[in-house]
Amino acid sequence: MSTRQYDPVTVRRSRFRTPAGVVLVLFIMVSGYFWGRQFNSRDIQQRDAAILQLQSDSERLAADIADQNATLTAVRTELSSTKATLDAIMPSLNVYDINPNQSLIVADGRLTIGLIGSPGNDVINLNVNGKQQKVAAGDVIRLSPDPSTACQVQIQSFDMFKAVLVASCVAAKSQ
Repeated sequence: MSTRQYDPVTVRRSRFRTPAGVVLVLFIMVSGYFWGRQFNSRDIQQRDAAILQLQSDSERLAADIADQNATLTAVRTELSSTKATLDAIMPSLNVYDINPNQSLIVADGRLTIGLIGSPGNDVINLNVNGKQQKVAAGDVIRLSPDPSTACQVQIQSFDMFKAVLVASCVAAKSQ
């Protein structure tokens, strides 16, 4: 048996084991490292610029939302005030609030309704076209101021400060 021994002179060297090969590999690694940093640096700068742009847009939009919320609140308050004023000027059709010792001319001037004194617990004293009547909530008073008109007054509710009633007149049916 023959034994082989390692002979550095006769053994062929690999390219990468030579000093030039080692330098070449190191050069490739270092240049790759710096090229990668340069390549990533542009991406990082673009990312940072996009983040700054998005932050400024977000702040601007947050300020816009706050302004719009303030405007919306002001408009809602104004609408509520305007609606309350309109309801005071033009209440619901044929619905009237009448205070104690006050009279109203209703139903296109056909009826004069007055609340005499403060409402009691169960009944109120109502004057309709000169006739005093004691009525409770839910009662309906029917009358005809003239032969061609039929009117009715319904008591919806009352408390110690006011009475709410519905008064309307329609043309009477001919027979």
